[in-house]
Amino acid sequence: MDTSDAAHLSGLKPVLELLRDAPGRIDSVFLRKGLRSPESLEIQDLCRKNSIHYTLVEAAGLNRLLKAGRGGPQVNHQGVVARLSSCKPCTLEELLGQAKEAPLQVIVALDQVKDPGNAGTLARTMYALGAAGLLLPEHNSAYLGPAALRSSAGALERLAVVKTVNLGHALDRAEEEGFAIYGTGRGTSESPALNPFSTGLQLPAVIVLGSEEKGLRPGVAKRCSKWLEIPFRRAFDSLNVAQAGAILLAMAAAHDSH
Repeated sequence: MDTSDAAHLSGLKPVLELLRDAPGRIDSVFLRKGLRSPESLEIQDLCRKNSIHYTLVEAAGLNRLLKAGRGGPQVNHQGVVARLSSCKPCTLEELLGQAKEAPLQVIVALDQVKDPGNAGTLARTMYALGAAGLLLPEHNSAYLGPAALRSSAGALERLAVVKTVNLGHALDRAEEEGFAIYGTGRGTSESPALNPFSTGLQLPAVIVLGSEEKGLRPGVAKRCSKWLEIPFRRAFDSLNVAQAGAILLAMAAAHDSH
């Protein structure tokens, strides 16, 4: 078995075995272009069945990936490298059930938030305040590997994390289960944003945070029936996701009486 570090696993047999036995431990898979062995085809099939993103890359890309992770001699990857996750995977149904029993009945959804440090720092606040877990799309999300784990001070290993193919559909399911869906931003004419400092959240709830640059995607925003906006007392552009999330979680905890 060849491993580059705690974040990567390489080699056809090791990756295949992990996909068979514990696919939730894998964040994504990189395969060398042109690789057509029975093992490589089964790896692709298992990735599709388990909704794990895989990418076909040149051999040089695999070499760089392992060298960057290892900082030493190159290992024999046999044309496949799996990037491992540091988080605690679970299903959406499990997360929704756990949220109703959590000290703070809140799930945080991240819409295309790509910075691992922000995700990890937010997870640290979530765990400390009793929130249930993270919900994020499989693609265009922060890699919850060593950098996120360090920022979380280990909280990611204890916090439930769900990666979903379609975040909008996951929010629909949460609403069916009685969760209030809160977007973050200025709201709409039909649902103007609430001030979280003076308004308690309806629990259980999902708080949806978007990227600093683009905010929430339209398909995600339309699932939000309520909106929260942090009032600024000075002219300022924005807070990062970890800061904004921490404030909203603290306000939810302050008003929580369940």
